[in-house]
Amino acid sequence: MAVSMGLLCLITMANVLVRYFTDISFAFTEEVSIFLMVVMTLVGASHAFVKGHHIAITYFVDRAPRLRHAARRLATVCSLAMFGLLAVLGTRMAWDDYRFEVTTPSLGVPQWWYSAWLPAIAALIVVRLLLQLRRDR
Repeated sequence: MAVSMGLLCLITMANVLVRYFTDISFAFTEEVSIFLMVVMTLVGASHAFVKGHHIAITYFVDRAPRLRHAARRLATVCSLAMFGLLAVLGTRMAWDDYRFEVTTPSLGVPQWWYSAWLPAIAALIVVRLLLQLRRDR
């Protein structure tokens, strides 16, 4: 996460400085920046699930403490289903990008270089959620 954020800051700073001093924009940096933001978000979500820092709406659970454990397991199962679906559909998307030789608009590199990270990190989140379900028995 920190590496992604650091690279994102460096790329954005370089783009701003070049634009300010030369009136030329590095348009291709947008592709790299978006990729780094997606990676940073998914790795951060994985970390948040492990540490229990993800967003939780606890209005009803706080009023019925007996439901706390069941509500936590239900939330984990729902997150597991969502990230599992994201991993499956992301894999199909990355495979289509590879199979149809889709390239990025600015850099012209294969699109699957970027899209392959989505199912990989989603699968990491699925593993972490499965471990959390096992630990919270």
